[in-house]
Amino acid sequence: MKKRLISAVLLSTVILSTVSATFTVSADDADDKIAAQDAKIASTKSAEASAQAEVSTIQSQVDSLKSKQDKLKNDTADLLKESQKLQVKILSLTKEIAERDESLKAQARSAQTDGAATSYVDAVVSSKSLSDVVTRISAMRTIVKANDDMLKQQEAAKKELDESVKSNQAKVDEGYKLIDEMDAQAKTLDTRQAELKVAQLNLSAERASAEGEKQSLLDQKAAAQQQAAQAAAAEKAYNDQVKAAATTNATASTSTNTNTNTNNGGSVNPTPVNPTPVNPTPVDPQPIPDPPKPPTPPTPPSPGNTYPVGQCTWGAKILAPWAGNNWGNGGQWAASAAAAGFSTGSQPRVGAIASWNDGGYGHVAVVTAVQSATSIQVSECNYAGNQSIGNYRGWFNPTNCQGTVTYIYP
Repeated sequence: MKKRLISAVLLSTVILSTVSATFTVSADDADDKIAAQDAKIASTKSAEASAQAEVSTIQSQVDSLKSKQDKLKNDTADLLKESQKLQVKILSLTKEIAERDESLKAQARSAQTDGAATSYVDAVVSSKSLSDVVTRISAMRTIVKANDDMLKQQEAAKKELDESVKSNQAKVDEGYKLIDEMDAQAKTLDTRQAELKVAQLNLSAERASAEGEKQSLLDQKAAAQQQAAQAAAAEKAYNDQVKAAATTNATASTSTNTNTNTNNGGSVNPTPVNPTPVNPTPVDPQPIPDPPKPPTPPTPPSPGNTYPVGQCTWGAKILAPWAGNNWGNGGQWAASAAAAGFSTGSQPRVGAIASWNDGGYGHVAVVTAVQSATSIQVSECNYAGNQSIGNYRGWFNPTNCQGTVTYIYP
C-alpha cells in the first residue's frame, strides 16, 4: 500500500511539474516573441521617421521651386511688357527715319530736276563779298551734314533698339525654358513625395500590425502565466492531499499492529494440561473488537500506465493520471469514462481530456488553454508522427478535425 501510494505521489508530482513547466516555457516563448515584436516596432518607427524626414525635405524643395517659378513668371511678364514698349518705339523711329529719308531723297531729286543746284550757284554768285560766299557755302554744307548725321543717328538708334528687342526676347525665351524645366522638376518631386507618403503609410500600418501582434502575445503570455500558476497550485494541493492520506494510513497501520500483539500474547511457561478429559462448561468466545477505521483518504490516481508507450492514450494518461487504464482506444474514451462515472460534455475546459471519435481508433489529448469552443490548445502524443508529449498545433478548432469531439472532465 505504501509503495503504491509513494509511486502515485511521485508520478503525480512529475506530471503536474511537467504541466507547470510547460506553461512556464510557453510564457518564456511569449517573452521572446514580444521582444522580437518590440524590435520590429522600433525598426518600423525608425524607417517611418526617416521617410517623414525625406518627405519634409522634398516638400521644402517643392516650395522653393514654386517660389522661384513665381518670380520667373513675374520677371518674364515684365520682360514681355518692356519688349512690347520697345517694339512700339522701334515702329515710331522707323517711321520717322523713313519720312526723313524720303525728304532727303526728294531734295536730291529736286536739285537734279528743277535747277536747285543753279540756285545754290546763284546764291554764291550773288554774294556781295568773298566772306559772304564762304558763309553761304558753309551754311549749305552744315544743312547737308545735319541731315546726314541725323540719318546715321536714326540708323544707329534703330540698330540699338533691334538688339535690345532681340536681347529681351532671348531673356523671355530663357525664362520660359526655365519655367518649363522647373515645372517638370516640380512634377517629379510631387510624384516622389506621393510615393514617400505611401511608403510612410505602409510603415505606419506595419507598425500598427506589429503593435497589435505584440498585444496578442502579451495576452497569450498572461494566459500562460495564469495557467502555470493554476497548475502549480493544483500540484501543491494534490501533493498535500496525498501526504495527508499517507499519514492517515500509517497511523491506522500502527494501531492495527498494536491491537494484534495485545490480543495474541501468551505466557512463557504455561501450566501443563491435565490429560484427563474434563467436561467444562462451554463458554462463548468474546469477539475481539475491530480497530477503529481511519477516514477514507482521497482516491489517488491509478498507478502505472498500461497503454502502449508513444500512443495518444499513453500520453493522455501521463498528463491526466486520473484517467482509467482500460478505456480502450482514443475514440472509446468518452463512453468508457461516462460508464466509469466521469462527467462528459461538449464544452472545452483546461485540464479536461478531449476525445475524438472518427469511427476508427480516434484520438485523445489534454486541454491546456481555451479561448472558445472553436479555439483551444492541447498537449498530446502521437500527433503527426510525434511520439513524445508536446503542443504541436497551437490554437486550433477542435470541431474541425479527427471526428466528433467529447470532453471528459476530471
